[in-house]
Amino acid sequence: MEDKSQNPLQRLQCSVMNYDWGLPGRISEVARLHALNSGSQFDPEKPYAELWMGTHDSGPSFLVSNHQRVTLKAWISENPHVLGHKVLHKWGSDLPFLFKVLSVGKALSIQAHPDKELARTLHKLHPDLYKDANHKPEMTLAMTDFEALCGFITLKELKAVLYTVPEVGELIGAANAELVLQTSDQDEEKVKPVLQAVFTHLMSASKGSITDAVNKLKGRLHKEREVRQLTDKEQLVLQLEKQYPADVGVIAAFFLNHVKLNPGEALFLGANEPHAYLSGACVECMATSDNVVRAGLTPKHRDVRTLCSMLTYKQGSPEILQGVPFNPYVTRYTPPFEEFEIDSCVLPQGETVVFPAVPGPSIFLVTVGDGMMNTGTPKGHVVTEGDVLFAAAYTEISITSASELHLYRTGVNSNFFQAS
Repeated sequence: MEDKSQNPLQRLQCSVMNYDWGLPGRISEVARLHALNSGSQFDPEKPYAELWMGTHDSGPSFLVSNHQRVTLKAWISENPHVLGHKVLHKWGSDLPFLFKVLSVGKALSIQAHPDKELARTLHKLHPDLYKDANHKPEMTLAMTDFEALCGFITLKELKAVLYTVPEVGELIGAANAELVLQTSDQDEEKVKPVLQAVFTHLMSASKGSITDAVNKLKGRLHKEREVRQLTDKEQLVLQLEKQYPADVGVIAAFFLNHVKLNPGEALFLGANEPHAYLSGACVECMATSDNVVRAGLTPKHRDVRTLCSMLTYKQGSPEILQGVPFNPYVTRYTPPFEEFEIDSCVLPQGETVVFPAVPGPSIFLVTVGDGMMNTGTPKGHVVTEGDVLFAAAYTEISITSASELHLYRTGVNSNFFQAS
């Protein structure tokens, strides 16, 4: 029997999530990759939302082995050396990151992820809702055109909203509207409490007043559409209203930046930043956590008070990362978080690329094509689309493509090793 603990590369079989915002199987990248990864069929009409690659208990990955089904988490805790001593010392015998593919068919909830301190508190108070005590900074790398709501617009833009979207003014009330209009854009410290008061008032509005405001907005925009071109944001809120009728998130969208990513562009989200993914396919990496505080565009549990009190209320468009060339075939995306980074690799047919040995673990996902992966042992590994592989620390990996090959690698942020 093969001693798996000595093998620096392990094939993984990964979990899939069928949340209702996912794309139907016939057009979902998640469904395609999961079917290839697991050797199973998918239901063409059922939504396939997320493929999880990692050790989180809510969606574990398993080692592909002939004789028994072992989770990656259990295997790592029996073979902690595969993490490398620095990772083991900092995070214990578990992966610090969780890697995913998302296929977004309709808007996800307006949400934020708690910082470590708040995560500990929420987990203690409501372990049924907040499943772990970790923070969840994350980075999204677009595979297709990708849209999201992310972070608050500037005060100047919010003032313009109050002049052009009467339904927002009605929901927040005359006194709050006046407060926004009287606040100076220059005084950032004053802006935050004003924004917090106004946004909290909006998100806490009664069901009846939200329904009225959304219906008015919808009626007005349908009329105006006949005489003018609607703005991107106006078209978006009509789309959101179709997906989530009479939901406060339809109005809240006016407070948030509408971000559009081209394939190969990335967005990172720190703790306590509001966001909602809207459409498209992406790979996503985050600290190992499933903590989400929701407040709109969702049938799930909402925790409006927690969300409104935890947000940073930073304003302005988020930074979009283009990635930095690591070599001719690999682009690296490095967020300001220790837990992870993402490499995107496009390898033309018949070429070879080397991923140098690093002092921490990596997960590789092949999305297009096939080839050979070598770790310096005589026996190479044939890899093809849908394959997910765990690579132990200190493993140099060379990949040669048989056809054009696309793959992603996620690992612990390189800056963590340089700093420590």
